[in-house]
Amino acid sequence: MTSLQDLPIRDDLRGKEPYGAPQLDVAVPLNVNENSFAVPADVVRAVQESLAAVLGDLNRYPDREFTALRERLAGYLGDVLERQGGGTDRTSIAPAQVWAANGSNEVLSHILQAFGGPGRSALGFSPSYSMHPLITTSTGAEWISVDRADDFGLDAESAAAAVRDHDPDVVFLCTPNNPTGNGLDLSVVEAVLAEAHGIVIVDEAYAEFARPGFRTALTLLPDHPRLVVSRTMSKAFAFAGARLGYAAADAALIDALRLVRLPYHLSALTQAAACAALDHAPSLLANVDRLVEQRDRMSRALTELGFRVVPSDSNFILFGGVTRPPALWQALLERGVLVRDNGIPGHLRVNAGTEAETTAFVDAITAAVAADPGIVAESSQTAVKGQA
Repeated sequence: MTSLQDLPIRDDLRGKEPYGAPQLDVAVPLNVNENSFAVPADVVRAVQESLAAVLGDLNRYPDREFTALRERLAGYLGDVLERQGGGTDRTSIAPAQVWAANGSNEVLSHILQAFGGPGRSALGFSPSYSMHPLITTSTGAEWISVDRADDFGLDAESAAAAVRDHDPDVVFLCTPNNPTGNGLDLSVVEAVLAEAHGIVIVDEAYAEFARPGFRTALTLLPDHPRLVVSRTMSKAFAFAGARLGYAAADAALIDALRLVRLPYHLSALTQAAACAALDHAPSLLANVDRLVEQRDRMSRALTELGFRVVPSDSNFILFGGVTRPPALWQALLERGVLVRDNGIPGHLRVNAGTEAETTAFVDAITAAVAADPGIVAESSQTAVKGQA
């Protein structure tokens, strides 16, 4: 029987593992940053009606330019800008500035296919989203990793210096950052844009969950034709199963993505479902505040147990002070709760859930610590007592 290693696979893929978090049948899955709230009934009905309207035409190829979807996404992003108070000349996104694909990963893949590739490089600040280097290297480009500060922060001066020193063709900035949860000050994005000669991607997949004061990089688009801001409907919109990611950029940059996308890459069903969801955006986004409330509740409980919590602008929390992450991960799993071990020493990540799921997590980790107090680093407990 042939094995993977017997095949003439690319040398740079040998020994690699495919991306993917564990998909286990547990009562409380809190490991992949999904929106725990089901799609509201009114949105389900709207999606059903929208799908029914296109089923009879599935013998035809879909709209290659996804015109209706692009218009709705542009309208949504315009609303985002309006709430940010960017000024009347900066609160609109034209449909020609919008791109969409099967999840934000495919959007990012299109960008790297167009602007990365052999002989080119992309830079990111680690730890960050693990798909950024995978997408980069899949195009044959070199990945350059620059470490964040010990608290996982990133300041304008150090970010600009890294770009100046390495001179990459593509820069990734993830804000709010996955897996750490913290957002970036807009001055960091501006400093990177001032130094970068190539494309700057600001990954804002979790922006809807950010705390007051968060500023979207969408406000910088009018002055920066090489900036791309990517987002997704998987998280705040509770639409992960539909696989719809999108981005905004200068219209000329969007034209470049047409050169690498596969023909008719967005199915008629995907377009119809996403349009219906965007028509009911307020209903889908109504649970964002509830998730933020549960995120903050988790943060308080973890702090009280002695863990170090990274301040979060996302729908998840990274917490440190874990002496044996695999052991705590297993202890929680045995209590029916699945969290994520991202491989960051001394840390685990958990996403916010419903009130019942949050209660289950808090109860499970409280029991795990009671059964094994040494699972929390002594220095963390001392720090918490010192703050009291």
